[in-house]
Amino acid sequence: MRWAGQDIDADDGALPGLGRAGLVRSIQTPEFEGVTFHEVLCKSALNKVPEASNLPFQFTVNTFRGCTHACRYCFARPTHEYLDLDAGSDFDRQIVVKLNVAAVLRRELRRRSWHHDHVALGTNTDPYQRAEGRYRLMPGVITALAESGTPFSILTKGTLLRRDLPLLRLAAQRVPVSVSISLAIAEPDLQRQIEPGTPSPRARLELIRAVTEAGFDVHVMVAPVIPYLTDSSAHLDTLLSSIAEAGATSVSAFAMHLRSSTKPWFLSWLADNHPALLRKYRVLYGHGAYVSPEYSAWLRARIDPLIDRYGLRPAASEGAPSRGSALTGDHELNPTSALPEPQTAEPQTTEPVLTLF
Repeated sequence: MRWAGQDIDADDGALPGLGRAGLVRSIQTPEFEGVTFHEVLCKSALNKVPEASNLPFQFTVNTFRGCTHACRYCFARPTHEYLDLDAGSDFDRQIVVKLNVAAVLRRELRRRSWHHDHVALGTNTDPYQRAEGRYRLMPGVITALAESGTPFSILTKGTLLRRDLPLLRLAAQRVPVSVSISLAIAEPDLQRQIEPGTPSPRARLELIRAVTEAGFDVHVMVAPVIPYLTDSSAHLDTLLSSIAEAGATSVSAFAMHLRSSTKPWFLSWLADNHPALLRKYRVLYGHGAYVSPEYSAWLRARIDPLIDRYGLRPAASEGAPSRGSALTGDHELNPTSALPEPQTAEPQTTEPVLTLF
């Protein structure tokens, strides 16, 4: 593996947007065939969440931009266009790595203006995608947050989280730490088609078990539920029973939304693999990025009894109205429009936050 010796002196014009991101070098390695890593020096790490997002945290940190998980439905795809990269294959194969993110974060957390607000990790791209095994950015981020007295949460599909469980246990002795795992597809063949770069469903169930055994209450994001592919009673029953058996304490679920350039990317895949569903999708998503209210209500009626059967309802939502349901319409969870991730040159800038723990 040749990570060193691949320096570039200047932007060659192929990726003009990266000139704004403090580009150090672009490298390729046989371990990640077809993937280019663009290593940058960021000038800010903390990103402020828009107030209109209606989310339970105010700040996020993203160690990467782009994601080799390559999930066909990924809501963060449009953020790559800020760098003059496309939201399709470039998002999967042109990965921006913030080499100095932990050091910059540590500096920002020392500011007098920092009030130790909750920080969410994994809201845009996965901090435990495969490249984290090489770059090891998360240990520094976790340590900086814990030592500054800042509570934080992690959402991931990546089994690399296991590596940091001892560190997370130490951090939890100093600050509140919450861990959420994303697992929305129980059927391995379908998972490989839609989430080709992610760990298998079995591997993520084993991760849930490991995190539980480490002493954490594990919340699982059964999201997105993909209409006509993962919304059957049989699929949801199998998935939720497996999640409960693995030791998770709660789940949240919502239907897939297809915002901006993610929509044609997913529909192109659908046309190749499930062409009979195209007409249904045009009706279901005919008015924009979100499923119809009727579908959301139908899905809630299907999955809520299963959530109750397996004891996976979040405690805060017990007895609450539908807005607090374990299955919530994604209109309520996400901002109504996608914005590009901020320039790295601006401290505590605003970025899209497109998911919820």
